[in-house]
Amino acid sequence: MEQFPLGLAIGGLLVCIVVSAFFSGTETALMSVNRYRLRHLAQHGNAGARLAEKLLAQPDRLIGIMLLGNTVANVAAASIVTLMTLEYAEQKWLALANGALTLVLLLFCEVGPKTYGALNADRIAIPAAFVYRPLLTITYPLIWLISTITSALLRLFGVSRSKVASHSLSADELRTVVAEAGSLIPLKHQQMLVSILDLERITVEDIMVPRSEVSGIDLNEDPSQLMQLLRDAQHTRMPVFEGDLNHIVGVLHMKQVARELSRGVLDQDALARIAKQREPYYVPEGTTLNRQLLAFQHNRRRHAYVVNEYGDVLGLVTLEDILEEIVGEFTTLPHGLQRHLRTESDGSYLVPGNMTVRAINRALGWALPINGPKTLSGLIIEQLETIPEAGTSLKLGPHEVDVLQITDNTIKTARIWPAVTPTPQI
Repeated sequence: MEQFPLGLAIGGLLVCIVVSAFFSGTETALMSVNRYRLRHLAQHGNAGARLAEKLLAQPDRLIGIMLLGNTVANVAAASIVTLMTLEYAEQKWLALANGALTLVLLLFCEVGPKTYGALNADRIAIPAAFVYRPLLTITYPLIWLISTITSALLRLFGVSRSKVASHSLSADELRTVVAEAGSLIPLKHQQMLVSILDLERITVEDIMVPRSEVSGIDLNEDPSQLMQLLRDAQHTRMPVFEGDLNHIVGVLHMKQVARELSRGVLDQDALARIAKQREPYYVPEGTTLNRQLLAFQHNRRRHAYVVNEYGDVLGLVTLEDILEEIVGEFTTLPHGLQRHLRTESDGSYLVPGNMTVRAINRALGWALPINGPKTLSGLIIEQLETIPEAGTSLKLGPHEVDVLQITDNTIKTARIWPAVTPTPQI
């Protein structure tokens, strides 16, 4: 019997090892490639990326050809080693030869290629797609048969292709992606992107100007006082009401006031007539900022009055307030200035009671609770379960708080100290 050529055997073994390494490495690369980067490249005309996307759209067939090729290469390698051992050595060395082959396959066809594929997924996956496409075409009948049998077996365990997890990202997952972008996205842009995602969590009462701070024109006031209010007005638009904000007649624009003053005396009737030309825009409490932003755009309005279930006005929310949630504060309106905190020389902060807890957390990087009252005043009163007197001290989590001023049963100003980090005991 003619002896099996040693050179041919070694060549065939090397080919099997290379083929096995190819299928192992490209399998890991294609399965771990960033799908969104792949889609981006495909949309910009990369033919390999488009081909890889099509392959990954049918993972059962792709995995089928990978495992088929890997299995054939490994079995062929084991057969060649067995033939070489029996041909050129004694049978007692067969176990040792197969053990050595197993080690070679583990190192050079599994661990090594798969690690390289995971670390260089984009570099390997796109070129590999050009190899897998013709392989799938050639082996289509066999792969189809394998996929059909596999799908039938999986259905017995309640698994079907229709239940395959979607690769779309949720809002929370997008937050994680943005946070891990690192230097790829400037920090300011990261904050803006996260703020846009947070719009669906924040409601209008979280950022509204409280009712007590809304400036307006009361038609029941003395005419001379009305004129003084108009002269001192620091807003371009003001609500006109009778008695209180629950009875708004309309919204007054200062341009209209200036036009009427140029024509003659402006009295209550004229103010009411001008204000009624612009009806107030009401929104219910609990409206999320993303919905309100779209509502402002749809209705072509810039501000709205937040009302509760009884129709009582709770405060005022403006388009600028929502934009500030995205890009940070840029307004010069007085109500924004009043809510600014002030740093003291002893390291404490003087904070207006009407400043929202969210604004404090954002400005100082703190974690005061935001699930309850919206303002610092409300948070302190809830903590004490009573309206405090000036000079009252308390703790809000790790922060010490002193109540400095009380006005109309609300806290006007409070002093807050940063959290003290405990000194570790040695």
